[in-house]
Amino acid sequence: MCLQMISTVSNSSLIQPGFSLLNFDGHVFFFGQKGWPKRSCPTGVFLLDIKQNELKMKPVFFSKDSCYLPPLRYPALCTLRSDARADEYQYIIHGGKTPNNDLSDKMYFISLVSKTNKKMTFQCIEKDLGGDVPEARYGHTINVVHSRGKSMSVLFGGRSYTPLAQRTTETWNSVVDCLPSVFLIDFEFGCCTSYMLPELQDGLSFHVSIAKDDTIYILGGHSLQNNTRSPNLYKVKIDLPLGSPAVTCTVLPGGISVSSAIVTHISDTEFVLVGGYLSDNQKRLACNTIVLEDNKIEIVESVGPEWTPDIKHCRMWFGCDMGKGSVLLGIPGANKQIIPDANYFYILRCIGTEEDKEEELITQTCSQTSSEDPGDSTPFEDSEEFCFSAEANSFDADDADTYNEDDEEDESETGYWITCCASCNIDINTWVPFYSTELNKPAMILCSSGAGHWVHAQCMDLSETMLLHLSEANVKYFCNKHIDLNKGLQTPQKVACLKKPPMKPLRKKKTMKLSTSAKKSFLRRLFE
Repeated sequence: MCLQMISTVSNSSLIQPGFSLLNFDGHVFFFGQKGWPKRSCPTGVFLLDIKQNELKMKPVFFSKDSCYLPPLRYPALCTLRSDARADEYQYIIHGGKTPNNDLSDKMYFISLVSKTNKKMTFQCIEKDLGGDVPEARYGHTINVVHSRGKSMSVLFGGRSYTPLAQRTTETWNSVVDCLPSVFLIDFEFGCCTSYMLPELQDGLSFHVSIAKDDTIYILGGHSLQNNTRSPNLYKVKIDLPLGSPAVTCTVLPGGISVSSAIVTHISDTEFVLVGGYLSDNQKRLACNTIVLEDNKIEIVESVGPEWTPDIKHCRMWFGCDMGKGSVLLGIPGANKQIIPDANYFYILRCIGTEEDKEEELITQTCSQTSSEDPGDSTPFEDSEEFCFSAEANSFDADDADTYNEDDEEDESETGYWITCCASCNIDINTWVPFYSTELNKPAMILCSSGAGHWVHAQCMDLSETMLLHLSEANVKYFCNKHIDLNKGLQTPQKVACLKKPPMKPLRKKKTMKLSTSAKKSFLRRLFE
């Protein structure tokens, strides 16, 4: 095995924990950004171009007959071929989290329809499901089995939100293990059938599943209910006769208690298992070779690479299978780095010869290597440890096809996820819309103090009516911290005097003069 470091990359906000990688004809594509797609790449799918230790991202386009594909994090993903030996294939994507933390229960088929030096075009089709439709989930796996000339997908594991009837204010966003049901999904009709097997007692997520012909092997995984990593190795066999399918499960010895591991293929029958966690705070540095032959599985420990001191001593690491025996690994960068949230990246090559690199994948593999990012609403999750955050590196301004984040609205200065005040509690991982006008970003308002700075409307305790008024009215706003300072500096506004029409002078009333005799007569009558 060979471990090669990739130079530091910038614009790290594009690729976040929970992404997926697709491999078409040796080209690696990224899917599942954390935020909603932007104008420069509305599909949210990018070609990852790694040359001379530099990572570039190029937008990918969808055909006109494609459906909308949201940026799903932590979905189940695998390849689908018409038969086990077919050269052409497409990817199946099921479930996952949207940027609003909603869980998806939809299934998509994505395929590469055209490829040129300047443009890659995909077709994305949503498949309608019926019958025992799996609930919305993430952290699960999906595989394709072939039996008696038929093909079906097999879905297992994952996590979902607590049912609505059981939620409270404190546990509203809590997640639980999905039931350990095995779902068979027919591609032609979209019909789903669930099976409860007595050997599968506990729900699992972030496990590894490897499929060959009509058999699936399930290895490792984490159970929230028991807070354990399963040491069992399950062999699930699917028989597809003319009638109803037959599903059986056998518990085999020789399993590995690990979660969030990565599996990559090196030949038709050999796979390499790397990474993962043995416990909440213990990484698994050992590597294993998995051999599938003669309807048997053999797991042996293999010689791993020479891990760097940074990898050995870091608290967490993350990565994803790139296909054809290569794995992209990353560790958090030092806090003193100029670029915030920067990471160090490595490519682990498990095969050395060029001939091996060109071998096509016949056996389907699926592993949940990307999991929750730090700060999510649940207690410990494998995702909090084993999250991948590859960065969009070295954008070349001379390359017109390379994604350039400068084309987008600059969110680094107006940052929606900044700490706007001492009492700010807006977190990108747990935020949910508060105002009816919000969609995927918190509402912000500019404080006019000094050079001006942005604050969250929710942190300023602004009502929705007041927020709408301030956004429509041409008035200055001062945040809670600077409102008193503004009052001390402001002076009364000059008020224009109203011109009043002059009042007409009052006319003097005419008085009647009385003679002396009249006065005496008046006084006499008054005192009589």
